[in-house]
Amino acid sequence: MKLVYFIHNRTGNKGWGIFKNDYVTDLGILHFEHLIQNNQELLEKETISISEITLISPIPKPTSLRDAYAFRQHVEAGRKSRGLDMIPEYDKFPVFYYGNHNAISGPGEIEVEKDQSVKLDYELEIAAVIGKEGKNISVDEADDYIMGYTIMNDLSARALQKEEMKLSLGPAKGKDFLTTLGPYIITKDELEDKLIKGSDGDRYDLNMKAYLNGDLISQDNFKNITWTFAQIISRISNGTIIYPGDVIGSGTCATGCLLELNQTNNTNIWLQDGDEIKLEIDKLGSLVNTVKLI
Repeated sequence: MKLVYFIHNRTGNKGWGIFKNDYVTDLGILHFEHLIQNNQELLEKETISISEITLISPIPKPTSLRDAYAFRQHVEAGRKSRGLDMIPEYDKFPVFYYGNHNAISGPGEIEVEKDQSVKLDYELEIAAVIGKEGKNISVDEADDYIMGYTIMNDLSARALQKEEMKLSLGPAKGKDFLTTLGPYIITKDELEDKLIKGSDGDRYDLNMKAYLNGDLISQDNFKNITWTFAQIISRISNGTIIYPGDVIGSGTCATGCLLELNQTNNTNIWLQDGDEIKLEIDKLGSLVNTVKLI
């Protein structure tokens, strides 16, 4: 299924639905936990044309938002451009930080304030959405806790980030103002033909692309992920409970942000007022945002 969260253009009502063939089946439910119940009655609801609704983040209020560092190619490229060797600790365990789960948006126009607009960047990521509660989860079992995937754009204020990273605490104000998710959560059964199983967890053969004002600028594939979501979830759940509705980002894929592209190509390109950034992943659709500086 392709699960969406939407606003009805006429009534202003919000709710979850199932997207198929330019129509959405209104599930008539308001709570995320109901989405993970396998209940055929949910399908016996009103069908609405996509033209009658506006899609917003498919999970507008995650119970938590974590972001990993899972694509080695992205990490290597950034360090190489700064004359640094690859950090050996990268291969010891997957790392992550907490994002702001109260600063979530979806497709469409995004407003960015002045302080965050200096060297504004996108990040092309795939995110796993957790579907059941667990703790101390093994790598072998961890993929079973994922209900589906969505596209994630971890908007980043690089000028702020550069200054605060000198304190060695990790991303803070440079990352906490906005993350976009969407356009839908695709359940894993829809991806079985792209599945690559491994002893370290599942990968998928899904192309990942980013377009700035229509020009292709980023390209990678989900199968190139170094630390799988199974490994990341196992690490996160060590001594900690994960919950339905938790969102875990992969981290930026190779070539998946302007910072990496600028460092590699010796350019100075950043998101500007009116720019359209489109993130596209096979089978997950396109997450399109237009920047509005305020």
